[in-house]
Amino acid sequence: MSGKGAGWVDAFLEMMAVERAAARNTLTAYGKDLDDARAFLAGRGRDLDDADAQAVEAYFQDLGARGLSPATAARRRSAVRQFYRFVLGEGWRADDPSRRVAAPKAGRPLPKVLERDEIERLLAAATKKDGAQGLRLSCMIELIYASGLRISELLALPLSALARDPAYLIVKGKGGKERLAPLNDAARAAVKAYLAQRPAFLPKGAKDSPWLFPSRGATGRLTARRVGQLLEDAAIAAGIDREKVSPHVLRHAFATHLLEGGADLRVIQTLLGHADIATTQIYTHVAGEHLAHVVQTKHPLGRKKT
Repeated sequence: MSGKGAGWVDAFLEMMAVERAAARNTLTAYGKDLDDARAFLAGRGRDLDDADAQAVEAYFQDLGARGLSPATAARRRSAVRQFYRFVLGEGWRADDPSRRVAAPKAGRPLPKVLERDEIERLLAAATKKDGAQGLRLSCMIELIYASGLRISELLALPLSALARDPAYLIVKGKGGKERLAPLNDAARAAVKAYLAQRPAFLPKGAKDSPWLFPSRGATGRLTARRVGQLLEDAAIAAGIDREKVSPHVLRHAFATHLLEGGADLRVIQTLLGHADIATTQIYTHVAGEHLAHVVQTKHPLGRKKT
């Protein structure tokens, strides 16, 4: 090994931070991904600076063999490819060893979905939590499930957006695009109950906060990580696999249950804030599997004869 690999990685990460204004979490992820590649290549007596196409191809194949999720494997391949494009641009290498390696084609994974009774059990578990904690978690679950909010959209909601008991929210989603998000009676009731206990979550010494979900943490508002932890705890209490429950899964449940109820796909696209209908169409597969199961188990002619 020539020993240049670490220095080249540092230069790449510096470029990502300065020229592309990459977030700290993104830089950390890229660093870990490239460290993973370097560790694999070290076993072959190489580093990123002197790896050939065969070594890079072997690394990409190893990612699939490890049983990593498709998303994680794809991210690591992308990090290596971006790194080598940077190296080539700097003139440090005359070739890109990752260029000829084709990425494996993988079908898009279907989203995890909670059944209606599981949503009810999750809400029941949330309401059993003590006082303000339970009301806050119930409120968040109801808002996501009623409106299909992304977790980032939920936590960015200002107090003013719900102070007057509105029938819908104006949500600023990806790309700064605004959309209407409906609120049903259950969500509005949950918000009203939570607002009465909201002062319990204000930062110490603060009279109020602009956020709907304030926190005493450094950011002044609840974080996505903390919401995920609270949902996991509620899932365990409800007897639901915690791996199956997350803010994003609640958003998926909103879309899937609407489709199962007969909602038009274009309407669901608008409610979710998807720019492309193709993104929304994945729910037709999820709902289709569910409907097929219902026919097989509930229809007289679909039941297996014993």
